[in-house]
Amino acid sequence: MTIAANEHTHYGYHERKETLVKRLHRIEGQVRGIEKMVGEDRYCIDILTQIGAVSTALESLGFQILDDHVKHCVAGALASGEAAEVQAKAEELLQAVHRFAKVR
Repeated sequence: MTIAANEHTHYGYHERKETLVKRLHRIEGQVRGIEKMVGEDRYCIDILTQIGAVSTALESLGFQILDDHVKHCVAGALASGEAAEVQAKAEELLQAVHRFAKVR
């Protein structure tokens, strides 16, 4: 389930949004660097090393956002005591964990 944010909605990562965006820009730069390496016919292992670094960086960022989701969105649902909301957030969390598990 995807929920669009409105001007009053703040998700778990909100407090760190600027930091996360900066990290995404650095990762974007790493990807551009890989593209340049391919264009320059650089050694395969060097390119694979950089791809691994990008994958690790994205995974780390994903876990930060997942952690924020649990501490904010899921915790908020649990605190609300609303059974339907708790169930929805539990299902979202399990789906997110399954997506991360499939990556491996």
